[in-house]
Amino acid sequence: MRRMRVVAILLVQVAVFAACARADEPARVIPAPAVDEAKPHEGSSEIAVLSGGCFWGMQGLFEHVKGVREVVAGYAGGSASTAQYETVSSGTTGHAESVRIAFDPSAVTYGEILRVFFSVAHDPTERDRQGPDSGSQYRSNIFFANPMQERIARAYVAQLTHARVFRDDIATRIDRFAGFYPAESYHQDYLLHNPDSLYIVVNDVPKIASLRRLYPNLYRDAPVRLASAWH
Repeated sequence: MRRMRVVAILLVQVAVFAACARADEPARVIPAPAVDEAKPHEGSSEIAVLSGGCFWGMQGLFEHVKGVREVVAGYAGGSASTAQYETVSSGTTGHAESVRIAFDPSAVTYGEILRVFFSVAHDPTERDRQGPDSGSQYRSNIFFANPMQERIARAYVAQLTHARVFRDDIATRIDRFAGFYPAESYHQDYLLHNPDSLYIVVNDVPKIASLRRLYPNLYRDAPVRLASAWH
């Protein structure tokens, strides 16, 4: 009898998570950015800081993007003094759960990173929430590091809006980068360490499958992992 109750509870949880996922914009191919950076010579390096819901899934997804060298889960938008998980979870710090993506722009451009961000990583029309998670810490946010990144991000949002790619208005904020604070070690590579977690299976694993299906030229099967010093 107890086993039946446990199974019933799990089925209810799956149904709730699945219902939240179905409420999102479906992952699909969207137009490439009309404004993007020119690919430099090999050996270059660039950083993108993005927020789009729980950083477990964002980190796990971008670790499968070709040209990405490292993805760190953390916090952006607030101060160093409040960059702790329990504090950020209050939704009052200005922080958003974020990822810092180090990538080789000769292999994948900033615009291509944003294409994955808008079409696969999250639903950019949701405001202060993503799927089952709600609060300003789960907002959609791009933190630009320089004028080029700002120009590409704003032009892409305008392009997608003009083309009416999404049913609803894009809610993504575009803010100047003012600091990134790595999350606690137990959050790093969470998806890789907990692939059977119900939350991960329902909310995040499908995004990796969508990346592989929709953008095979950007997908790599073996994810990049953080250095062992993080674990």
